Amino acid sequence: MRNLIYAINTTLDGCIDHTKFSPDAETFDYVTQLTRDADTFVYGRKTYQLMVPYWPDAAKDPSDEFAQAFVAVKKIIVFSQSLDSPEGEKTRIVRTSLHDEILKLKQEQGKNILTGGVTIPTQLAELGLIDEYHIVVLPIVLGEGRRLFEGINLKEKLQLKLVESTVFKSGAVVLRYLKQ
Repeated sequence: MRNLIYAINTTLDGCIDHTKFSPDAETFDYVTQLTRDADTFVYGRKTYQLMVPYWPDAAKDPSDEFAQAFVAVKKIIVFSQSLDSPEGEKTRIVRTSLHDEILKLKQEQGKNILTGGVTIPTQLAELGLIDEYHIVVLPIVLGEGRRLFEGINLKEKLQLKLVESTVFKSGAVVLRYLKQ
């Protein structure tokens, strides 16, 4: 069974709005490796529209390793009720059950499944479907913006186990948790 990994960069105060900060080179390297280890992305409409077409366009520069890893991913699954059509042939829009679709994806052969953003990962956490959480905490405080797990509604406490932590030269800290 494939793992569903939630990877996100956050500030110390929990802001995950990537329009308000820029990750350092080590963070990009870390996320690039996570992307190389995945073959499927799961996004909501907003995250999808931020990522595509930006990264495919950036991939025109062969030295942009993250962009190259991004375009190498085989499938992009977008959960949306409002998106009319996907950009590109590897994107599929899903309007049915998030739970059922993720269980099907996990049963398929392949690499990891990677998700990011706010709304879909929050719903996935509520459903207990995320296997690993990779949270990169950046050493800044913004005081505004969307927050990590904003609006989460858990039936019971989500218990995670810290299995790895890495400190970057910039002071950013990667926390890798597994679902218990």
